[in-house]
Amino acid sequence: MIFFLILSQGVRSQDTHYGPTYQAMLMNNPAFSGVAAEGTLRLSYLNFLPGNNYDFHSFFASYDSYFSELHGGAGLWIADDYLGGIVNDLRGGLAYAYSLRAGKEFYINAGLGAAFFHRGFTFAGAVLPDMIDRLGGISYPSSEVLSDGGRTVLDMSTGFLLIYRKFFAGLSVNHLSQPDLSHNGSPERLKRKFSMNASWLTGGNNLGLRPIGFLEIQESFVTGSAGVSAETQHLSMTMLFSANNAGNSGLQTGFAVNAGRLGIFYNYRFSLKSASALLPVSLLHQAGISFSLNRVDKRDNPGTINMPRM
Repeated sequence: MIFFLILSQGVRSQDTHYGPTYQAMLMNNPAFSGVAAEGTLRLSYLNFLPGNNYDFHSFFASYDSYFSELHGGAGLWIADDYLGGIVNDLRGGLAYAYSLRAGKEFYINAGLGAAFFHRGFTFAGAVLPDMIDRLGGISYPSSEVLSDGGRTVLDMSTGFLLIYRKFFAGLSVNHLSQPDLSHNGSPERLKRKFSMNASWLTGGNNLGLRPIGFLEIQESFVTGSAGVSAETQHLSMTMLFSANNAGNSGLQTGFAVNAGRLGIFYNYRFSLKSASALLPVSLLHQAGISFSLNRVDKRDNPGTINMPRM
């Protein structure tokens, strides 16, 4: 008892890791606001670790567009992470990116994002240790009383995007103020998350190849992805290899279909190597849809990019 009373350690909280996806990039890097010029609504659904029935789901929605009056792009987004029926992270925010022409074909977007982050709890379906009897059954109720309270905090992010011809690279920092999500007095701070990505398009109009790279660092957790996307006017297919410093690696494949103003996409990620038996073969299903709600004259914003549709 003396040992555990003396020993103390701060609790560190991490984000839900969406992985390499440009359909939710606005949440990670506000500098991507309006870079596609068109006013686009994006909807995504993600099912994490479906093989083990952990009941981890995420929903994401965003809208962004370029506005010449703002000399840049602006957008809004909302995400809901449903984590096993006990923890629920609801967040949403606004993003703005100022577009600067630094050369004949060189552009710099500087972005700033402000969001709310609400972490809620519900213990109605939780099984606590004192509820498990010797025969493996469950006895209600528990002698321990847990509060279903939650906490809402302000979250800030910033990012930059460099664009040169058909090449672009982004850098962003999330959780600038390291907000405290604890609701019982024990600090539970979201550590700053650094995200980097790069991509460039090669080839002609009929078929283009696009190398893609991601790197994400949140305190001691490091994950990276690299791969390629083959794209035509209406269809694209991607394959990315990912790994992290916990000893896990996986492969993500996906496709996207673009039919004018409407686009649909699907990604599937499976495990190649797991450092823990907790990870099943199927790591992620992601499906989504995008709508181009309004056309923007690209002559007013020549620093646009054709983002990967994954």
